Amino acid sequence: MRHFIFVTRAVPAPTLELLQAELPGCQVVVNQQDRNLSRDEILAAARGASGLICTLADPVDRALLQGLSPALRVVATYAVGTNNIDLEAARELNIRVANTPGVLTDATAEIAVGLMLACARRMVEGDAMTRAGRFHGWAPLLHLGRGVYGKTVGILGAGRIGKRVAASMHHGFGCPVLYASRSLHADWESELGARQVPLDDLLRQSDFVSIHCPLTPETRHLLNAQRLALLKPTAVLVNTGRGPVVDEAALVAALRAGRLLAAGFDVYEREPALADGLKDLPNAVLLPHIGSATVETRDEMGRMCAQAVADVLNSREPRHPVA
Repeated sequence: MRHFIFVTRAVPAPTLELLQAELPGCQVVVNQQDRNLSRDEILAAARGASGLICTLADPVDRALLQGLSPALRVVATYAVGTNNIDLEAARELNIRVANTPGVLTDATAEIAVGLMLACARRMVEGDAMTRAGRFHGWAPLLHLGRGVYGKTVGILGAGRIGKRVAASMHHGFGCPVLYASRSLHADWESELGARQVPLDDLLRQSDFVSIHCPLTPETRHLLNAQRLALLKPTAVLVNTGRGPVVDEAALVAALRAGRLLAAGFDVYEREPALADGLKDLPNAVLLPHIGSATVETRDEMGRMCAQAVADVLNSREPRHPVA
């Protein structure tokens, strides 16, 4: 059988190579436009596809899944999170769904730690000052930031990435670690000396807060204006998890008023749009969702997606099923 696979964005070559190796003669169509497609565009382009490789920006909702059924047998998302996919509808329609867990832990943790350092030491502001010719030589009061060593780090969400960030800050910078999670994690406590605390206490006590929780109805705007007001005026907030966990309008107001030192973003509430005023704030470091953007990580994510599609279409169980 000659399978048709639709890929919603251009992907690294190993993705396509593995598909051709595992599904000889398959037809693979890749969206070559430098933008995300709408639901209707995906529906039109993927009509008749037995496999779909998507990204976290694609609306893989009930309407799309129903429109591609019964031909569609598997969806592989180029991500860990699946909040953009209607898993219940996929189960009802007998469409398998797989993701790419584990492989992007290190890369995303690197970005979270990098944002903490960039915010605390005002690196982006310093770069802009130097490029603009406003650096006139060393001075005792020039461009003061905040130190990192020994400061308390609060981790919101106790998954793989959160733990790697906690370990990097604890072992690398001697930082005490707090974490907020629905369950106790004995390994965090034994390996990192971490303490589980209620979220509000974590916000009050931490010098750095790093967000790593999934997006659910309960976590949407978890950090609202009231909770942001609990942060120290010297605190740094970093979000490499999911944008809508933070009320961005409230955060812009807090940053503008100096109610916290700085914030670093790799994800946004209405991505790729930015909250009004965010891009104008000198104490906000803004990245274009590059948490997993290393050659090694993106290649492996592509292989995992391709393998999941091939496994299902070859009547095998996918290695990382979520539905």
